[in-house]
Amino acid sequence: MRRLLFPVVVLALAACGQRADLKPQTGDTLPPAPYGRDVQPKAEALLKTTPQAAPERSVELRKQSEKRTDDPFDLPPSED
Repeated sequence: MRRLLFPVVVLALAACGQRADLKPQTGDTLPPAPYGRDVQPKAEALLKTTPQAAPERSVELRKQSEKRTDDPFDLPPSED
């Protein structure tokens, strides 16, 4: 029984992957176009990320330690 269970589970998990393009189901349509747009975008356009949604990293690694500059907002707590 256990020998049969493993291949069945592996085949069931392998069948979960989708290899076809995304399309609305038959009889359904894409959601209405966003306000201010005349043309309804295609599914491929809706799946693309914008630079604002996934920005590129702009972190430059430091090669040497540097002295911190004075922070004008680093104030002591008030006595109130």
